[in-house]
Amino acid sequence: MKKVFKAFNWKRLFAGVFVSYLVFTFLRFLSEQVITKILFDKVNYTDINFLNYMLDNMQYSSMTIILSSFLWFVIYSIRLLEYNQIILEENKNTEIKFLKAQINPHFVFNTLNNIYSMVYFQSDKSLTAIDKLSQIMRFTTYESQKEKIRLSDEVDYIKAYIKLEELRHQENVVVDLKLELENEFEEIPPYILSPLVENALKHGAVSNTKPIEIDLKVLSGKLTFKVKNTIGTQKKDSLGGIGLDNLQKRLEIHYPEKHQLKITKEENHFRAELEIDLK
Repeated sequence: MKKVFKAFNWKRLFAGVFVSYLVFTFLRFLSEQVITKILFDKVNYTDINFLNYMLDNMQYSSMTIILSSFLWFVIYSIRLLEYNQIILEENKNTEIKFLKAQINPHFVFNTLNNIYSMVYFQSDKSLTAIDKLSQIMRFTTYESQKEKIRLSDEVDYIKAYIKLEELRHQENVVVDLKLELENEFEEIPPYILSPLVENALKHGAVSNTKPIEIDLKVLSGKLTFKVKNTIGTQKKDSLGGIGLDNLQKRLEIHYPEKHQLKITKEENHFRAELEIDLK
């Protein structure tokens, strides 16, 4: 049966059944006509020719071959399902790691560009920016490798990123951050919220009169995250879509049929609304 299902076709199936029939007939002949003759001087068939013996064994072999083949097929199917499940899990973990590997450099590249500008213009905010970058790198190195992290850790990471952006602008306030966390120890995958913030900070027009609005609520096991910004006129680089595209894929992996991400553009405003059922 293993040979038959290695590359299934009907010819191989009939050949496998025929070989099984020959093996059964040979073993029966060996036990009933040879071994019993040697041990007890008795045989099952005293007067029968080869053709009749083969035809007679078709009756006895059919049930044995059918039952044993069915049993093998059941065991084979169970093992195949288990193997496929393992492969799916490995593919899922591999895809998550790949998506994280894309996201992490994206944040770092943007931050390094900001710090480069500060150093170039000899800003006194450079050291503070480098300190915030070190916080982000610690998160990227340790927390991002985990399957899930505390919600508060993701929020701290977002705050550090926002601070870096605020240091880059003349205005003191460029982000209006509102938090309502019923349980800040709720666990979520890393980088589930931050891509929306990163996208708004990178492509939005920020000022103290038109701040980016960020509203995060976690109530009764439901996470609601809203980000609204004025669309900037600056040219987007080639990395613009990585964060949002990866966010969509990771949400489908971690929260299948338990999330809703809505992206809307109205006139010169961009709004992203994410809802996740954490139960």
